[in-house]
Amino acid sequence: MGLQQTMRALSDPVRREILQLLRTRRMAAGDIVAHFKITGAAISRHLSVLKEADLIRDTREGKFIYYELNASVLEEILWWIADLKGDK
Repeated sequence: MGLQQTMRALSDPVRREILQLLRTRRMAAGDIVAHFKITGAAISRHLSVLKEADLIRDTREGKFIYYELNASVLEEILWWIADLKGDK
């Protein structure tokens, strides 16, 4: 995935909040929706953008879809920023 797509996904505060929710555990889509005062369809779109940027992964278990953070992409961004800053 490209850095531009990742940065676009991270630019939205709702998507950043979703990532915060997934930081410590995986969650079902319905549990994610319950944390927000916007429609399930809007959350679904945010999840789609995060998935396209490879920031999250999903797993279907029966009727439920569970989402979890893909920390490897975030690590790549941190390495890029550290390199840009000149950190070793």
